Order: sequence, then structure tokens, then C-alpha cells
Amino acid sequence: MTVKDIVKFLDEWAPPGASWERDNTGLQAGSLKQEVTNIMVSLDCTLPVLEEAIHRKCNLIISHHPLLFTPLKKINTDSDEISKILSFALKNDLTLFAYHTNLDFTLGGVNTALADLLELKNTCFLEPSPDVKQFKLVVFAPDTALEKISSALFSAGAGVIGEYSECSFSSEGIGTFFGSENANPVLGEKGRRESVTEKRLEVLLYDWQLKDSLRAVKTAHPYEEPAYDIYPVKTNTKSFGAGIIGELPTPAIWDAFLEMVADRINPYFTYTKGKEEFVTKVAVCGGSASELLPKAIAAGADAFITSDVRYHAFHDAHEKIMLISAGHYETEAPVLPYLEKRLKDFTASSPKEIQIFIYSGSTNPVNYYYKSTEY
Repeated sequence: MTVKDIVKFLDEWAPPGASWERDNTGLQAGSLKQEVTNIMVSLDCTLPVLEEAIHRKCNLIISHHPLLFTPLKKINTDSDEISKILSFALKNDLTLFAYHTNLDFTLGGVNTALADLLELKNTCFLEPSPDVKQFKLVVFAPDTALEKISSALFSAGAGVIGEYSECSFSSEGIGTFFGSENANPVLGEKGRRESVTEKRLEVLLYDWQLKDSLRAVKTAHPYEEPAYDIYPVKTNTKSFGAGIIGELPTPAIWDAFLEMVADRINPYFTYTKGKEEFVTKVAVCGGSASELLPKAIAAGADAFITSDVRYHAFHDAHEKIMLISAGHYETEAPVLPYLEKRLKDFTASSPKEIQIFIYSGSTNPVNYYYKSTEY
């Protein structure tokens, strides 16, 4: 099983096309052709992570935060930390890969993990992704070829709607053609107009699936010249978006809710109290997302949990919504077991055992200091 196999599997869940356009997800260093021994997952890519990966015989490190975010002007291993990490990785044949905002914006990713910590129910995206382009691909084919074509399209990732896959619609009609002397029709004869009963097959897909889907159609279709249409569609996707909003299993009085956050996410956080005594509806967004505060207020959330909140954002939230800044690391790290489980399920089919490890330490650069006072 190669790095490319692992990436293809994860890309079907958290595709690069769902990333923030200025992000640098994907390969950071190494080779997609490399055969995978074991895999290390971590929130960040640091030298201690790489050293533990070698100790555990991992040659693929998958991090949430990209090692390379801005272009490097030079590689200086004497003083630059990123240069040291790159040099160490390449010398030891390690491949570094990052799933950043595509993991933030994907259902089942960072924000799902955070919402699950609070056991939120009736959840949906706080802001469905407006930048994800979807298309409807329509293919015309004889009825006998429909199953082969649809299976090929589903294998290419087309036909997913929310929690449902292999979604399509077909209807029957009459297709006509007139083949030239150089044609070689599968049905009918060249040199005359033919009428053929055909099926119209429709599937939804994302823009990053279009190339593979068209290749699948041309490979599976029996005709020399398959007929197909591509239509852009406008829809609020249920698979990608920023933040998640949902309801607590039972309403919690505001100080009990703060205690819950301390127990389940981070015992050290800053907050401003909202206008309600009870918290029922909660919005969450891992990492830095205070720009979603107006969305959380408009959606009727009693509390909004994120991190890196500025002083003036607390002013904006004061007496409108409980705003909690619970730590960048702490609001994103819960996704690591989710990533681990997906990788374990996928690599279980490998003829050679591949172990998945979560980095045993913490890559959080933030330290917390608390001075207790006895009276």
C-alpha cells in the first residue's frame, strides 16, 4: 500500500477541492509512490513528531496543520526550524502530508469531533460552504450499458448527496444519429439515420471529480462518441461547511455549561457571558473562527465555542451570546482519533500490517499558568 493509496482514500472524505483557496494542503515533502510502513498522525509537524515516527517505524506523517504555508526563500538548516524539519524528513525517507482546511470543512472532520465532545444533536453546518462547485453530469446510453456506466461513475466519487452515496436518476427517451462512412456504430448501421431507445443518467458531482468522472464515462460507455451534458448547479452542500451548530441533549444552566467545556475541551479558557441563563443551542468551530460570530448569533445559538478570540469580538458578543475561546490546539486535537479510526479501517485490508499511531506528546506551543491563592 503506497502513500498514493492512502491519499486517494482520504481525499474521497476530505478532498483538497474543499480547502480554503489560499491553503497549502496535501504533500509537504516526500513521495506519493513510497510504500507505507506505519502512519503517524499529529496536529502539527515538528521534529519530536518525526523522531517518534521513526521510533515507531512510521514513514508517513499526516498532520492537520501544513508544515509549509508560505513559500520558502531558502533552506537554512542552521537556524530555520522548518528547514531543519524538511532536511530531517528527507534524510530519513519520511513523507509528510497535511489535511488542513479540507479537514476543517468536511463532515466528520474537526468540527464534527468538537460537536461530538458536547454530544450535540440535530446538527448542521453553521455556514455551508459557498465555494464548493457542484455539477450535474447527464449521460445518454443504451439501457444495457447503464449499470456499467453508473458503477464507473460511483467509483469515481460521483453521486454523493449528504450521507447517501450511489445516487442517480434515469429516464427513458429516443436518441437519433446518422453515422458517416468512417463511423462504427455499436447499434444500427452507418449511412442512415437511426433511432435508438436510450436512458438518460443523471448524477451530482464536485468540480474536482469531473475529470475522473468523464474518464469513467468514456471508458465504460459502448459508443464511439458518448453523448453527455454538464450543468453547473447551485446548492448548499451538506458535506462541506464551516462550523457546526446543534442542541445539547438537555439544556444546561450557564455555569454548568462552562464546567462541561472545562471537563471535555479545555480547563483553561476565556469567555463572556451571554444573555440566557440556560444554554440549549451551541455553535462550535475549531481553530480561529471568531469571524463566524455573527452567523452564530443569527442562527440563535446560546453559546459559540472557538479559539483565538480578539478582545473586541468579546465586546461584540457581550450580552448577546456566550462566546468561549477554548484554545486552538484543544478545539482541533479531538479530530485525531477520528483520523486514526478511518486509517485503521482502510489499512485493515492491506496484505502487510500497517499500524496507525497518534503522536503521544503535545505539539501545543501554548502553556497555561495558574497561580492558586489560599485564604
